[in-house]
Amino acid sequence: MANQPAIRPKCPFEDLFRRLKQRYSRAASQAVWKGTLGKQESELRSTGLVLGAASRMSPNVKEVRTIVVTGGADGIGRAVVQLCAARGDNLAVLDKNVEAAKMAAEDAIKRGAKCALDLCCDVSSEEQIEKAFEIIWNKLGVPYGLFTSAAVDLGGLVHELPAATWHQVLETNLNGTFLACKHAIRKMRQAATPGSIVCASSPTGFVALAAGGAGAYSATKGGISALMRCMAIDYARYGIRVNAVVPGATETRLMWNNVPSEDIPRMRGVLSKEIPLGRLAQPEEPARAVAWLLSEESSYVTGTHLVCDGGILAKASISV
Repeated sequence: MANQPAIRPKCPFEDLFRRLKQRYSRAASQAVWKGTLGKQESELRSTGLVLGAASRMSPNVKEVRTIVVTGGADGIGRAVVQLCAARGDNLAVLDKNVEAAKMAAEDAIKRGAKCALDLCCDVSSEEQIEKAFEIIWNKLGVPYGLFTSAAVDLGGLVHELPAATWHQVLETNLNGTFLACKHAIRKMRQAATPGSIVCASSPTGFVALAAGGAGAYSATKGGISALMRCMAIDYARYGIRVNAVVPGATETRLMWNNVPSEDIPRMRGVLSKEIPLGRLAQPEEPARAVAWLLSEESSYVTGTHLVCDGGILAKASISV
């Protein structure tokens, strides 16, 4: 690596389209990525980059952080994208939902992001994850931060749970977290830069839900917490911090994934009575915890869980 040029976050200049066209005309199509541009940048449409006005004016663009968010088109991931955009970061939004990722990237620019990239990516596929990080590396530079938010929740009692369902949950939640961290850290190490990784754990990684049927989801979240601690120790020497956020019941699509739509109001009321703070969280509340862990304000924090659950884990299971 001694002869490799210094890597720095960068937005498109005059030579960007030429270089990307030469190197990624085939690889990009195989990685299944798309993107959108501002009206004044339509000539770069095939690069898939969303370019903010500030990026064309800033003389210090190399100092802009690049934040990658998996599952960044929805829920807490989307809220993290919005908060980091407001801080002026570069954003890479990875999600299986093409149109939602595109909308999240466009919104990031409106909120202040210097550059925003949307990539259609299945986090359970190492090929797609690896290609996504290559595109991020070449378009936005070294990733400084990563938030692994992509997840699925398919419930069922263990003795009734199809093996295919078990594997689907593990492949997306646990393996997807591993793959995203693996390739983010590779880029950080390749460039010899520090960074911050935040994984999405859950109270179900610590305790079982009284309602039951969450074995697969809980197993992945407990695994993510264990993986986070190991990575924090392994990479602390390189200035790469690894932590986990532990969101409680939050008003997201995933929250109600296993609840019939007609039962959601009743369940919301039941949960609100059980949660010490008396309500569910809004996505931006745990997102603020993630944004803090991604920032230099948490520069001495690694290997820990930041619990943002309204008091769930602090409460005894009995009511008297």
